[in-house]
Amino acid sequence: MTLCFFVTDLHGQIERYKKLFKRVELEKPAAVFLGGDLMPSGLFSITSNNILVQDFMNEIMIGGFSDLKAKLGKQYPRVFLILGNDDGRIEENEFIKAESKHIWEYIHNKKVRFQEFSVYGYAFVPPTPFQLKDWERYDVSRYVDPGCVSPEEGWRTVQIPSNRIRYSTIQEDLEKLIGNENLSKSVFLFHTPPYKTRLDRIADEGRMIEHVPLDIHVGSIAVKKFIEEKQPYITLHGHVHESPRITGSWKERIGNTYAISAAHDGHELALVSFDLRNPQNSRRELI
Repeated sequence: MTLCFFVTDLHGQIERYKKLFKRVELEKPAAVFLGGDLMPSGLFSITSNNILVQDFMNEIMIGGFSDLKAKLGKQYPRVFLILGNDDGRIEENEFIKAESKHIWEYIHNKKVRFQEFSVYGYAFVPPTPFQLKDWERYDVSRYVDPGCVSPEEGWRTVQIPSNRIRYSTIQEDLEKLIGNENLSKSVFLFHTPPYKTRLDRIADEGRMIEHVPLDIHVGSIAVKKFIEEKQPYITLHGHVHESPRITGSWKERIGNTYAISAAHDGHELALVSFDLRNPQNSRRELI
């Protein structure tokens, strides 16, 4: 058995991290996946002097995982993580620098090996109604759903060329990331869920924006098409907190792919445990 933990959307809640560290110390998984929205709101990077965010990074993230590694020694798990749309990208370099401490692996837009498996990470989500745009990208075209704000508007904590914002899509990113790889033994750590599944449902059924009905599915069309066409082994998702409560499901089978969400809209830590070689028996606990 290769026990893995998956959590996402912790949003800088210290108690959630404490619960995660305690369970990792107790059960000693082989790997821990963190699916983004890890920090206090990225707007701190714009509206404050960033002291709160820096303290959280040093004391909770780096300090917490370093302490855990010191306790577990050789039993310390591989930790794979990405950021999410509520994380300011200004913090990305701190996550990359912390890799030198061997406490985690920052895998956005990367492929790494874990035993006989390939692990990929991808943080971008389709346009949302929110103003922070560091981790938002057009999905398959430059279409923006009613009620959402274009990636070309809003705020960014890190400036990037306007032509990259205007013309990049999630679909093109995924094509470049995977190339012609065989994905039958791959694990994908996404922040966005796939479109029109039980993992991407919001609670605005019947709401209209300027006489246009709001789409109650807010996941990525590109990610859904990618899963259907390429059939990766396991995909991990977050972002849409309320979806498991609304649909009654936190996992879905898409062809041969096991798609799993650890999103949760309560105060608890939602911890998904799965055996890498037997993901159909994954379980989700609210701690």
